[in-house]
Amino acid sequence: MQQVLTRRELLERLKVLEREEGRRKDAERFAEAVLNSLSAHIAILGREGVIIETNRAWKAFAQANDIRMRPDTLGVNYTELCESSVGDSADQALEVASGIRAVIAGELEEFVIDYPCHSPHEKRWFYMRVTRLAGAETVRVVVSHENITALKRAEEALKKRETELEQQSLNLEEANTALKVLLRQREHDKRELEEKVLINVRNFTFPYLEKLRNAHLEPQYRAYLEIIESHLQEIVSPFLSRLSSRQLQFTPQEIQVAALVRDGRTTKDIAQTLTISTNAVEFHRKNIRKKLGLSSVKTNLRSYLLSLSHQ
Repeated sequence: MQQVLTRRELLERLKVLEREEGRRKDAERFAEAVLNSLSAHIAILGREGVIIETNRAWKAFAQANDIRMRPDTLGVNYTELCESSVGDSADQALEVASGIRAVIAGELEEFVIDYPCHSPHEKRWFYMRVTRLAGAETVRVVVSHENITALKRAEEALKKRETELEQQSLNLEEANTALKVLLRQREHDKRELEEKVLINVRNFTFPYLEKLRNAHLEPQYRAYLEIIESHLQEIVSPFLSRLSSRQLQFTPQEIQVAALVRDGRTTKDIAQTLTISTNAVEFHRKNIRKKLGLSSVKTNLRSYLLSLSHQ
């Protein structure tokens, strides 16, 4: 038996329905306000890929870029639109259509891609994200496009800076290599100059100094001669600094003897040059060999001293 509602009961039910309708509309307005407040360009797609809702950012982008369809693109099949794309972006548009269909079918939880979308006036890049709308009774897919131009420009600037730093590093390496070559050449030139000074002083100066030493000079001039000879010994013995770096603790007399041995002077010549006995020269030679570690080997002392000057 069908229940008959009284007028009062009908009015009460109508009021309940009106309140529920009001709450539903408030919820829809709230959802729309939230959607329109987002900077991303957002579209809601149905099961077939048709756009059923868009936000303010999506509509504004469509109008600004003169899209030849309804500014909000409602009722347009977005997947078919991507599949019909031609030109340089056709392959990427096909990838987008395939990704959207996979999300609609539940094969993918999410599909993301970033892509260029340049206009005649500027270069732009967007980040696209496709997800299923949670809690919907029917299949709804949210497609959002976020402008990432600033991020892309920052990435390009960073890559450019990295390239510049790599080039600077390469330039520094080349400069360092060139500097090493110059330093080696400088060292070579220095040794060559030392050799020239050594040869000239030993071969063309010391012989005359010896003749002066053997002459009968007054004490004052003999003192001058000894001063000249002493300073020349310092000039023509650059290899002595290398001996000192070995921390062999040569005495000043041993250093003089080593320099003369290196120049090929005999024990007798050294004794006359330094005004000491030949026994003293032999004593110094023995100490020099000992400090150089040559006591138990048959290495020629002069050859060894010559090798030190080229290290």
